[in-house]
Amino acid sequence: MKVADKHGRIIQAAIKVFARNGFFNSRIAEIAKEANVADGTIYLYFNNKYDILITIFEEEMGKIIARVKQEIAKYDDPREKLYHFALLHLSLVEKDKDLAELIQVELRQSSKFIKEYKNRKFAEYLHIIAQILKEGQQQGIFRQDVKPGIFKRSFFGAMDEMSRFWVLSSRKKYSVKTAATQISQYFLNGILEDPQKPGKPASKKKKSTGKKKRSVK
Repeated sequence: MKVADKHGRIIQAAIKVFARNGFFNSRIAEIAKEANVADGTIYLYFNNKYDILITIFEEEMGKIIARVKQEIAKYDDPREKLYHFALLHLSLVEKDKDLAELIQVELRQSSKFIKEYKNRKFAEYLHIIAQILKEGQQQGIFRQDVKPGIFKRSFFGAMDEMSRFWVLSSRKKYSVKTAATQISQYFLNGILEDPQKPGKPASKKKKSTGKKKRSVK
């Protein structure tokens, strides 16, 4: 088996085991069994459970960031970008429940992770939201007095709470699209330069020309 294959299998196995048992109750032997490798093989790639946890976050967040950037690059209108950021974020939570539970619940229970880990990937993720806001401000769409540092954390916080609710609940009351639409609407209607302009993008068309503004009730 190739080195990259083993590494990937261990990571995916760890996500399943951590989500199933909880980080603190999981053992290296369980991860090895799930990955179908010898216990000792784990230590060829990772120092301990905590090292695996950090690697999972780094690698998976890297993939998410790349995917989000690729998706929002399809749109010119910052309102569209903000909506599709929310839609993709919530869609990923729905599609990969094990990873979502690991990030939403297990990481936050690790004081070692919170205190010692310099969370650059998470900062990069929030920076995407701030950049969308700045684009809208430069285009005269969003209010100039909105602070990017406050907005990005507020917007993410709304999505994060919805994600946490889904992870901890046995069933969802709202669809991903409904949640993404409402969350983006709440924030857009508050940061638009002209309060008469509706905030929700009406069309799903990509790469709008900007010649015609859309309105949604």
